[in-house]
Amino acid sequence: MTPAEPPTRAADVTTGTRSPSPLLMLILATMGFAVNFWAWSLLSPLGPVFRDTGQLGALTESQVSLIVAVPVLVGSLGRIPVGALTDAYGGRVMFVIVSLATIVPVLFIGFYGQTSFVALLIGGFFLGIGGTAFAVGVPFVNSWFPPARRGLAVGIFGAGMVGTAISALTTVGLYTSVGSTAPFLFATAGLVIFAVVAWVLLRDAPGRLAPTTSMMARVRSNAVLPITWQACILYAVSFGGYVAFSVYLPSYLKTTYDLSAADSATRMAGFVAVAVVMRPIGGWLSDRWGATRVLAAVFAIVAVGAGIAALEPVLEPAGAGAFLAMAAALGAGSGATFALIAKATDPARVGGVTGLVGAAGGLGGFVPPLIMGYVYGRTESYAIGLWLLAATAVLTLVLTLTVVRRTTAAAEDTTATDGAAAE
Repeated sequence: MTPAEPPTRAADVTTGTRSPSPLLMLILATMGFAVNFWAWSLLSPLGPVFRDTGQLGALTESQVSLIVAVPVLVGSLGRIPVGALTDAYGGRVMFVIVSLATIVPVLFIGFYGQTSFVALLIGGFFLGIGGTAFAVGVPFVNSWFPPARRGLAVGIFGAGMVGTAISALTTVGLYTSVGSTAPFLFATAGLVIFAVVAWVLLRDAPGRLAPTTSMMARVRSNAVLPITWQACILYAVSFGGYVAFSVYLPSYLKTTYDLSAADSATRMAGFVAVAVVMRPIGGWLSDRWGATRVLAAVFAIVAVGAGIAALEPVLEPAGAGAFLAMAAALGAGSGATFALIAKATDPARVGGVTGLVGAAGGLGGFVPPLIMGYVYGRTESYAIGLWLLAATAVLTLVLTLTVVRRTTAAAEDTTATDGAAAE
């Protein structure tokens, strides 16, 4: 493993002599992640609505895919600099900055972005800022817990992706019953409240170590770590698969099974809820049994589930069962990936590694909706896209059982050696 750059001790921002509760910090960070993900996911449930109403003109399936995918792309790539900035300035400051910055595109879309396809793409581009909150929370939470509990802690934080379920359950209803600006005003209120709470209550862990080298140097040094590129692949498939389904499932269900926009969004919320519940469980299982074992089971389930879905079975129970099984596996896999990172990465580099891995996960969610839209536009079937997911899961399973397992074993040996030397 490449040696970490010499860190300097950051100023302790806690007030008084009593350190804040790690549990409170975890709860607040999870709330912030959920609020930002809620805002980040506002366009996904509305994609089918814009197509049906025609208010943006006649939209093709590929254009609808682009509307929901652009925030995912920006939120993914933005995690790289945001993760590095979190290492440097701490989670408290970065949570506030990201939350306040996300308000601007939310209000833009609410009051102007729905007037044209181009305006909506511009608003969606900057809406991606909300997705970068993930790269703030993981190093923040990681620094508050000992190694033996980080898998569970980061898994609980990851359950903040319930924000996408909040969006799925409320956006269409507010849009149709209250008004086109209502979902965006509610999300804005949530972001403002959290930014204030974060500034008042959030505290970085005592003794947090801040890096001394430039951000670009840290990104380069983190990128060459074996655990980084391996976790990037694992997360691109696990979390990327979750994101892809969470943003595209409403369109898929409406087109394949002729469901209404509201029914499709509700079922997507169920998919998200299962994945959210399983994410901390995946981290907990990794703490107990090892991340590679959990990940191997995850990708085997995804391969089988995608293969069943590719056959386009009846929705109840086969189709729903396949998607819910994949939701559970993808959620557990997302938690297990960061449990792996927490155990195999120097704490001072977790933010930078998280940014890179988080970007890979988001990119994993950006590409599939575009592929699905493209494939359906030419074949009027989603089967090819789902078979590609099954094949990808199989290849990732092989990677997990070979290369990732060796890297994990080497990291554990290094930790044991360092512990013995310290004694």
